[in-house]
Amino acid sequence: MKFFLDSALVDEIRYALEMWDIDGITTNPRHVQVSGKPFLRVIQEIGALVAGTNKTVSVQTNPASYNDYQAIVTEARKLAALSPNFVVKMPSTEHGFKACSILKQDGIRANLTLCFSAVQGLQAMRMGAFYLSPFIGWKESNAEDTDGFIEDLIAIRDNYDFDTEVLVAAVRNGRQITHAAASGADIVTASFAVYQDAFAHPYTDMGLAKFQEFWDKTPYE
Repeated sequence: MKFFLDSALVDEIRYALEMWDIDGITTNPRHVQVSGKPFLRVIQEIGALVAGTNKTVSVQTNPASYNDYQAIVTEARKLAALSPNFVVKMPSTEHGFKACSILKQDGIRANLTLCFSAVQGLQAMRMGAFYLSPFIGWKESNAEDTDGFIEDLIAIRDNYDFDTEVLVAAVRNGRQITHAAASGADIVTASFAVYQDAFAHPYTDMGLAKFQEFWDKTPYE
């Protein structure tokens, strides 16, 4: 499984690349706004961090274009031209799917985001999505049962040999990362804090403290 970082903070991304060897980055309008930088500036700074690698950066098209596939296509072409590492995000809507199919013919990779149903996922795959981003945390926060959601998407993809990677998004904790991996998802994207929490465990800290005590009481030579 690939680990992507969901962030637009350059310092976070640089740390995650160095320490965790993350495989890619996903951004969204909230992350860009938090960065305090103009959209085009921050995505190009992120793109520079992974230049010369096969690590991707998912960059968002304007959400206002959700019902205008021509506007999505125009902006996607502009964004894709900025970096060979960019994958362009568009919504799992009728116009997003149409834009995806056009961009596929241009060789531009699309990330179909805000996917909340298996049928949305199926259509995204049919239309040539490079990544499909089912949102898990949002569904659980609204009391929706997510059991089987990822499994259904993986089964659909594999049944028909669609060339789409399932990128599980809106991940809130280590349990959701584990579930995505066990379900066969290709990628999970999570925030910096979620990874930090997931990589740690209080028993590990407790064990280290005990081992340190024994170590300190034992001659080294």
